[in-house]
Amino acid sequence: MYSGDDATAVEFILMGGHGGISVSANVAPAEVSNAYQAALNKDRKLAETIDANLYNLHQHLFTESNPIPVKWAMHKMGKCDSGIRLPLTKLSPQYQMILEQDLSNLGVI
Repeated sequence: MYSGDDATAVEFILMGGHGGISVSANVAPAEVSNAYQAALNKDRKLAETIDANLYNLHQHLFTESNPIPVKWAMHKMGKCDSGIRLPLTKLSPQYQMILEQDLSNLGVI
């Protein structure tokens, strides 16, 4: 079984899950992969430490409807252009500042 919730995926894997489908992995693939691998290896301390570093990202990528925040983050990282099509809208400025800080803290921008 796979988790579809970034905020609880590591705990799910530690309890016997097999992995996760992750929005956060689009922004921080190595970190999410390392957390999942540590959990699969039953290294609770390492998995939870890595996941704690991802906590804000997990939360802030869902401040508005998916995929609006992750698309904005990918653009900020230089991975895609800023164009969007309806029904998507631009990420609200107050969330841009918060998410930009998360990206900076993770070293991806």
